[in-house]
Amino acid sequence: MRNILKPLGWALLGGGLAVMTTAGAIGFPWFNKDKPAAQAGAAPTAVAAAVAALPPLPALPPGSAPNYRAIVQQYGPAVVGVTVEGLHKTSPEEAAAMAESQHSDPMYRFFRGVPGMPGHGAMPDQPFRGQGSGFIVSADGLILTNAHVVKDAKEVTVRLADRREYAARVLGSDPATDIAVLRIAAQGLPTVRLGDPKSLQVGDPVLAIGAPYGLEQTATAGIVSAKGRSLPGDAAVPFIQTDAAVNPGNSGGPLFDAAGNVVGINAQIYSRTGGFQGVSFAIPVDVAMRVRDQIVATGRAQHARLGVMVQDLTQPLADSFGLPKPDGALVAQVESKSPAASAGLKSGDVILRIDGEPMVQAGSLSARIAQSQPGDRIKLSVWRGQKPLDLEVTLGRAGETGAGQAGAGDDETGGGPRLGLALRPLSRDERAQAQIEHGLLVREVQGAAARAGLAQGDVVMAINGLPVDTVDELKRVLAAKPKSVALLVWRDGERLFVPVPLG
Repeated sequence: MRNILKPLGWALLGGGLAVMTTAGAIGFPWFNKDKPAAQAGAAPTAVAAAVAALPPLPALPPGSAPNYRAIVQQYGPAVVGVTVEGLHKTSPEEAAAMAESQHSDPMYRFFRGVPGMPGHGAMPDQPFRGQGSGFIVSADGLILTNAHVVKDAKEVTVRLADRREYAARVLGSDPATDIAVLRIAAQGLPTVRLGDPKSLQVGDPVLAIGAPYGLEQTATAGIVSAKGRSLPGDAAVPFIQTDAAVNPGNSGGPLFDAAGNVVGINAQIYSRTGGFQGVSFAIPVDVAMRVRDQIVATGRAQHARLGVMVQDLTQPLADSFGLPKPDGALVAQVESKSPAASAGLKSGDVILRIDGEPMVQAGSLSARIAQSQPGDRIKLSVWRGQKPLDLEVTLGRAGETGAGQAGAGDDETGGGPRLGLALRPLSRDERAQAQIEHGLLVREVQGAAARAGLAQGDVVMAINGLPVDTVDELKRVLAAKPKSVALLVWRDGERLFVPVPLG
């Protein structure tokens, strides 16, 4: 079974138990099947007042063990359970999977086409109930959780540690960072204390509190396993990886450092089974607070856009570009009419720094841009043609795209024998269909190119950052007898750099 990244609300909100035919189908004895009553005007309890009066936890001497008991006692009351009800909109992928399952059912074939039976007409929305976690960031009822926890929710209820329940209003959610902001009508609530994720180091102890499988106020401990993780589909967030045990229902709960400061929001797990297997990911709390401030002020979050596709460098690629080590974000594609194109950024550039901040991996660039605001001006330190170059870019707004243009070409034939490629230029129609400006179509592949992973049907768009429209242009680069080259390849609608050692 393949490894799958799962939101922590997966088993309750997004797979298997997520789409239910009847409300309350989750069979946990601790899961409240009755619609909770809102207590918007309830006064703080004596317990909450006493917790709010506790002094901050003392700073830990280096090397000392964290006082998890004190963290739970002081800040546990600010961790809440979030219960949601609503209608799940069936995605095309889910509809296709359900249809495939139905087609193998003989009863489906017998009743096919009967009104009211499965498979008749459009797939209806499915009612669901789910549960996640959250935490209070202001005493007047402002709460942070994950966007996927409240997705499609019609009713949201917040359950405090002292068992009071409130109807919650979703002020806004941001799918790009998976952050949602809730508001309940209450005053004098216990709150968490926010920390600085940048101060975390790999190996530091951390504590998670949440409601795994609906078991509220569950505390688990671990260490920081890695920082700045870039996950598929989540380029806007530099995740904190930990081995603290978190499970479905922990979504939106806080991750504390050893001093009791919230440094992250538990959001995803990497699992073969849907349960915890030692790898979990949290959104840095500074990312969440920037989103919170925007949502509170305007009701939505905005993210900046540069307009490039980037990939990590490998040592062979770094050697091809004349870099001493594989640090930086390699630009594979620049969108036309984008902020990057306007600033002069080109495919084959390697972005080394933004405003002086090193970009060691491509994911760091994506997260840094996504956390900026449209209209911000940034300075890029770029490596081009084995020389440093500085560019200034005015960032655009995420969601805006430029219009691509296809170019024209000729019909000569030829080959690149040192690479082991038989190539020909793309026709005008081929370029228009692929929406690329230039390139050489791979007709046959062997030798060095085959070992590097090139395949028939790939399009070689550039060599060592130089665009190629003819085989002669490629041969001129090979005439210098380089030890390796970096080919920019178009494959199935995506662009990637492929290093090819030539010996």
